[in-house]
Amino acid sequence: MTHTQKKIVLLSAVFAVMFGVTTNAGAMHIMEGYLPAPYCIAWGVICLPFLITGFFSIKKTVTKSRKSITLLAMAGAFIFVISSLKIPSVTGSCSHMTGTGLGAILFGPCATSILGIIVLIFQAILLAHGGLTTLGANTFSMAIAGPLVSFGLYKLLPKLKVNKLVSVFIASFIGDLFTYCVTSIQLALAYPSETGGIAASAVKFLGVFAPTQLPLAVLEGILTVLIVMALETYAKKEITAIGYFREAK
Repeated sequence: MTHTQKKIVLLSAVFAVMFGVTTNAGAMHIMEGYLPAPYCIAWGVICLPFLITGFFSIKKTVTKSRKSITLLAMAGAFIFVISSLKIPSVTGSCSHMTGTGLGAILFGPCATSILGIIVLIFQAILLAHGGLTTLGANTFSMAIAGPLVSFGLYKLLPKLKVNKLVSVFIASFIGDLFTYCVTSIQLALAYPSETGGIAASAVKFLGVFAPTQLPLAVLEGILTVLIVMALETYAKKEITAIGYFREAK
């Protein structure tokens, strides 16, 4: 690991300590005890195939290139830091960025599910952000559904002759918003509206997060583009080893 790369990892850790430690528990992750037990179990079971695939994906990547551990750590730190920054919403709730688009672009959606669940566990235990009983639901929305959309768009857009960095921005932007759409549906399934059912409830939950989530999604897209540009400049050898430039074509 070069001196520049060590600096990047150190700065990530510093930012995590500065911004991640907070006692505010009213954020976007579904909080502890909020979902009925059957839903908690069901979402956990749905996550298992993705997590198992992600484990073997990371194992294969690390075996192929030991230097990829640094990039994995950076992607995980990025998810932890920006998903811990909770912005109060005008509706009384909170929103935050997800950071999973970067991991999906570099390592694929399944590998990102492992990074995401690790982050969610740490946040639930250390920051009272989210919860262990709702870990499956939060993992599916933030670490599986969002990354799948980001990865799909990142692969599709260049084939439509969209500029690579523009593709990175759109993939991160839409992946962030899709996470919140999935979370709203999860909440609506558990608590359907008396008038209008699940659809009406989902619309209400989306309305809670939309005012702050749209600008946050734009900001996440910009941050992801800046990090990708930095990696292409200062860690070209490392991202080449994990197949980034080959996948980006």
